[in-house]
Amino acid sequence: MITQFIYGHPVETFAVTEKIPVADHEALRRFSRKKGTVQVFSCPLDEDAVIYGLGETMRGINKRGGRYISFNYDDPHHRDDMPSMYGSHNFFVVDGAETFGAFFDTPAKVTFDMDARGEGVLSVLCETQDLRLYVVEGESAYDVVKQFLGSIGRSFLPPLWAFGYGQSRWGYKTARDISRVAARHEEKSIPLDYICMDIDYMDRFIDFTVNRRRFPDMAGFAAGLKEKGLHLVPIVDAGIKIEPGNPVYDEGVREGYFCKNHEGTDFKAEVWPGMTHFPDFLQERVRRWFGDQYKVYTDCGLEGFWNDMNEPAIFSTEYRAKGTNPDAERGDPDQPERHIADFKDFFHRLDDGREKSNYEVHNLYGAMMTRASGEGLERLLDKRYLLFSRASCIGAHRYGGIWTGDNASTWEMLRQNVYHMPSLNMCGFLFSGADTGGFGGNCTRELLLRWLAVSVFTPLMRNHTAIFTRNQECYRFRDPQDFRTIISLRYRLLPYLYSEFMKAALRQDMFIKPLAFDFPGDGKARRIEDQLMVGESVMIAPVLEQGARGRIVYLPEPMTEVRYNREGFTCIDVGAGERTVMTPLNQVVFYIRKGKLVPVGREASNTSELDLLDVELLGSGTAYEQYVDDGYTRSCSLERCVIRRREDR
Repeated sequence: MITQFIYGHPVETFAVTEKIPVADHEALRRFSRKKGTVQVFSCPLDEDAVIYGLGETMRGINKRGGRYISFNYDDPHHRDDMPSMYGSHNFFVVDGAETFGAFFDTPAKVTFDMDARGEGVLSVLCETQDLRLYVVEGESAYDVVKQFLGSIGRSFLPPLWAFGYGQSRWGYKTARDISRVAARHEEKSIPLDYICMDIDYMDRFIDFTVNRRRFPDMAGFAAGLKEKGLHLVPIVDAGIKIEPGNPVYDEGVREGYFCKNHEGTDFKAEVWPGMTHFPDFLQERVRRWFGDQYKVYTDCGLEGFWNDMNEPAIFSTEYRAKGTNPDAERGDPDQPERHIADFKDFFHRLDDGREKSNYEVHNLYGAMMTRASGEGLERLLDKRYLLFSRASCIGAHRYGGIWTGDNASTWEMLRQNVYHMPSLNMCGFLFSGADTGGFGGNCTRELLLRWLAVSVFTPLMRNHTAIFTRNQECYRFRDPQDFRTIISLRYRLLPYLYSEFMKAALRQDMFIKPLAFDFPGDGKARRIEDQLMVGESVMIAPVLEQGARGRIVYLPEPMTEVRYNREGFTCIDVGAGERTVMTPLNQVVFYIRKGKLVPVGREASNTSELDLLDVELLGSGTAYEQYVDDGYTRSCSLERCVIRRREDR
């Protein structure tokens, strides 16, 4: 059961799509109080209670013991104690003597103290007194999550090719660079479906432009790649460069589409192209205008995009040069963003007529850019598209996926990738993943192979790294055949992964879950955070330690152990309990639940070669419900599920 509590005059975030009954505040009086201009909620926690959720936050899957701040934050230097990241996902579940969930539906700053001092108290401090609070009661943590997912609308559905392997680097500057990447993948027989273009493809980093010297015929170039089964995926940033004569800029100024400053003129902030204006995405008319600009790309045959710098990221402003922010100098740990003062300096005009500073609605900005893009692409294309974003809040999951931002090439970031996935799924973001191999730093061969073995199971599987770092394409390393083996597993598993993703999205369920959600009565499973359930049949237990040749794996029940290497699949039945599993760098081990099946297909160089119906079945079950479509159709339905059967072994 879900109950809504309304405080003040909330800003509409469009996060919840179902009509939820409103209750009187009296029902929550013992948990809430006002403290000046801040709304405070608190409740006791029993000793064994676990806290799930909060989407893109650091630490483990169990959020208890940490302190987290929802305030979208552009900082690539991720640490375990980092309070904020690029997205703000204000839903959590307490699983203890009392099991319930809570969603704080506000775009303003929220601080979650999840018993950080060990006093057995959970407290939530909302920067505003204008918010909606949804309380979800259920029989289990998983039941609470499924109810919540049912209330916020269906996940974004990307095309089949978006589940293929993607290669990206900030530093691919020309069509020749990209052609060379495609050719080397083909030469080494490493599967590939798309190549991402970072800011260098643009004319001086200006949105909705193409550098004609570097890409003299973008449409022809994209068409040539498509003939090989490859897609181009350009980046789009939030700021529009101040440049009279640019038709996008001129129209934005003329029609009043940009956020305003204190003086009522268009706010100016420096980002990659220099001084820019920020579109006021909180207005429907601005979202429609911005979404229509993607026609520049769709006219070139492009069908995939990634949105960046939409927290929004700011280098400097018309009021403050770099390094002169008073909040940054103050060193207040409650103000994680380096540009708090900047966000108080520009304003949005809401569709209901109210004016709000960006600081008051900050966490909604990136989500509304994603919505603008997604709705625009719905109008421009007659098929599904790929779209993923850096900044987000709950609600954006209906329009696009996310990646977890500018991580680093470290083993800790690999572990965080594992922790993030179920937490993001709980908040609706099924199509998600990390920069495989790490964005910042120099990835080692060992780390990249282990990271690929995790990314095989995440919906977004993209290798991405920064300029001035080591080249991270798989063919750059010794024995590229080892990389080919792991990436080929992704394609062989796509009949299962695509099916399970689509079923989860259409049923408004999770695709990747903590072990405890499928084994709620198992106390050991409840404590394990480095093993995950993927779909209904698969458990993964990746190797996450440098130099490790294997790991200890816990099986809550008898399972089929599947080992994939250059020769293909090897399956053995193993009993419940702990076992030491050796996993060479060029192999992947995963597990199939008792009585379940996994359909696997043939090897492919990209998804255009896949036949989702040409499968063999692995596991101990007798039947599997497989979702199958053409990979592009928009009218997706569970009626496209077919039953695959096998004889008892």
